[in-house]
Amino acid sequence: MLVLASGLIVAQLLSAVINLAERDTVLVRAMGMQPAQRIADVVRLLDSLSPAERERIVSILNMPPMVVSLDRPPVYVESNSMSAAHAAMFAAVLRAALGDERPIRVTMTGTPPGWMHGAAHAAGRFSMDGPLGPSAMHRFPPDGVSMLTQVRLQDGTWASFDTQLPQAAAGLPWRVLLTLAILLAAVLLLSYIAVRWVTRPLKVLATAADELGRNINRPPLPESGPLEVSRAARAFNTMQARLVRFIDERTRLLTAMSHDLKTPITRMRLRAELLDDDQLREKFEKDLIEMETMVGETLDFMRGLSSHEAEQPVDIMPLLEHLQADNEAMGRSVTIDGQVAKPWNGASQLLKRCISNLIDNAVNYGKRAEISAEERPDQLIIRVRDHGPGIPDSDIEKVFQPFYRLETSRNRESGGTGLGLSIARNIAQAHGGDLRLRNHEGGGLEATLTLPWNRA
Repeated sequence: MLVLASGLIVAQLLSAVINLAERDTVLVRAMGMQPAQRIADVVRLLDSLSPAERERIVSILNMPPMVVSLDRPPVYVESNSMSAAHAAMFAAVLRAALGDERPIRVTMTGTPPGWMHGAAHAAGRFSMDGPLGPSAMHRFPPDGVSMLTQVRLQDGTWASFDTQLPQAAAGLPWRVLLTLAILLAAVLLLSYIAVRWVTRPLKVLATAADELGRNINRPPLPESGPLEVSRAARAFNTMQARLVRFIDERTRLLTAMSHDLKTPITRMRLRAELLDDDQLREKFEKDLIEMETMVGETLDFMRGLSSHEAEQPVDIMPLLEHLQADNEAMGRSVTIDGQVAKPWNGASQLLKRCISNLIDNAVNYGKRAEISAEERPDQLIIRVRDHGPGIPDSDIEKVFQPFYRLETSRNRESGGTGLGLSIARNIAQAHGGDLRLRNHEGGGLEATLTLPWNRA
């Protein structure tokens, strides 16, 4: 819209400049024909009269908008101005009306029609013999447009004609400017409608791409509209179908692998029970339990958010209190602060798992978990803070990578496979939110879960 508006404004300004220039020429010619013919008629009349009769006739003709007087020619003074072209044009028209080569001097002062402020008080002096001097300027008003025309009569006397141009002719062409403004507004309005019509399919495509990251099984786009739009929608639907097939095949493969691995793990646990060495048996059982945990969590992560759990209103505080009770039953320290009255719409089991992973992470590596819930107009915020050593700032984003572990604080003795935070963030992003970590000012690590009330 900015490109179109800029181009239209530049084009309209250039058109206005050309029109104003042409208007100046037409106005000068139009205004010059009638005064020039009148001056020519008066000059012929004065040529035919005696000096005494001239004074009487001049006194009769000496009325605005044309003031006639008999003066001696002024002293020649060199002068240049922007009105010289208009004065020269009027002098040529007057000479043609007179039909002879007698000396003519024309001076124009004020602002010629259509001229801007730069020439508002410029005085233009033009003469067929040379510019006029300052003695002729006493006749002109300080504002407006006036012409002083001096013609030498046959006996050598100079007749002066002081003409005031109509103010309407000297003013700005407001009707023309209004017409250009209306045209510009109409074109911009039509351009806006056209741009919105053209870009609406792009907005739909962008929205679909954003929703695809949250719901891979969203309905396909309608493959209609202009050729380019329908091709883009078809390509998008093809990409979505391929992604769905890839995820389904990967999930089925990992599910089969997990099922097949559980059988030999179970056999190994049974055989481990037959070992006579208690210490060796405990080591085997510990390794087998860890293998089972890794297989189960890996399968959960690779399945991603393929759960088809229906979204429903979820009461946040009862859910948090339930998690608190479960963890306290296991001897963990979990506290809750804040209050959320508004129900959140989403998958309750996924949200429960997300917060549970954050609590596990806080308890395992930070002694205890402090949960705070905050209800904002546009989003729900749940913070889980521990009192552990925290993590380096350079590793804050890395811990969201699958299987990434900080060897200095996270080891197999403390449990976990490096998938808990990855799964929690995936759940948050699937609901249009996000999960962030930061080192708290008072010590420990704080996880901030943000979830919108209404998903796009």
